[in-house]
Formats: sequence, C-alpha cells, structure tokens
Amino acid sequence: MASTEPGEPEWLRRYLAGEQASFERLYDAHQKPCFDFIRRMLAMADDATAEDLHQEVWIAVARQAASFDAGKARFVTWLFTIARNKVMDHFRRSSVVVQLAGDSGDAALDALADMPGAPELSPERVAQNRQLAAALLREVQALPYVQREAFVLFAHQELSLEEVSQITRVGLETAKSRLRYARATLRLRLASWKEIHA
Repeated sequence: MASTEPGEPEWLRRYLAGEQASFERLYDAHQKPCFDFIRRMLAMADDATAEDLHQEVWIAVARQAASFDAGKARFVTWLFTIARNKVMDHFRRSSVVVQLAGDSGDAALDALADMPGAPELSPERVAQNRQLAAALLREVQALPYVQREAFVLFAHQELSLEEVSQITRVGLETAKSRLRYARATLRLRLASWKEIHA
C-alpha cells in the first residue's frame, strides 16, 4: 500500500505557511546524512566546526525554503548543494588543506561495497577488515578533493551521478570521470595493501 506521508516539498510548503513542526520533521529526516557529509569533507577540523557548518546549512534551508523547486531537483540534491557551498565557504575562509575527516571503519567498508573486489565481511576476518578500513580511509584522504567529493556523494550518500553532477556544478561526464578515477586509485592502492597484508 502506498504511503500517504507527505514528502519534503510538502513539509517545506507547510513550514512556509507557519507550521514549525514540518521543518523539524524535515530536519530529523536529513540532519544525520547532512552532518556526515560535512564532516567527511572537512580538513582536520573538529566536530565543533562541523556542527557550526551544519547549523549554517539548516539556517540557509529555512531562509531559502521558498526558493526550492521540486521540478528542478530532489530536496536531498538541493540540501547537499547548500551543504557543499558552506564547506567551500569554510575552505575559502580558512585556506585549509582539504583532507577527509575521520570515519568509522564499518562505514568506510560500506562505501566500497559496490566496488568489484570489495572484501566479503565474515566473523573470521573482522580484524583484517578493520585494518583494511583504516587503510581505505587513509587512501580516500589522499584523493584529490574533487575525486573524494564525487566518491563520498555517490558511494556514501548514495546519490545518483546526475545529482553528483548537479551538486558539484560539473557536467555528467566530468562527474563520471572523477568517480572513475577515484575508484581506480582506491582499487590499485588497496590491492597493494592486501598483497602486503595477505
């Protein structure tokens, strides 16, 4: 049976009509992936910085709610575009070297789950998988920013290539190329790691 639960455009419409609870529902539904994206893209920043940017994103969502056009993009695409802009503003202000912020090993392995040659998780290989996850994080950190951005949006946030293209403001073929290079680099480096640790 189809759900009658209103979606993001309706929640925004109700918020603009004065229903604060609708904005809170929108926030509850999307605040975790939004914060995770910000944290992954920050360079050596603590969680307080990520929290500050996360708050800026949702203030912008509230202020710009009337500008959202469901005919042009899904809400999540619009949200991550705002989040990316806030991260880029932070980089411009602080001139930091872009690195991927820390992550849990399990999430890192999940991000590579759809890659050919990704390890199968089993109880007997938990320790090795944790080491592999740590190695993966180091290699993702070493990717050029634009490749890392495409990889995180596609593999971790599970956005389509079209949405990655829209958020990062590049053509679809460029987004595909960035993701392809990122995956190829990670496969090569992780293959070398597995040979050493076999």
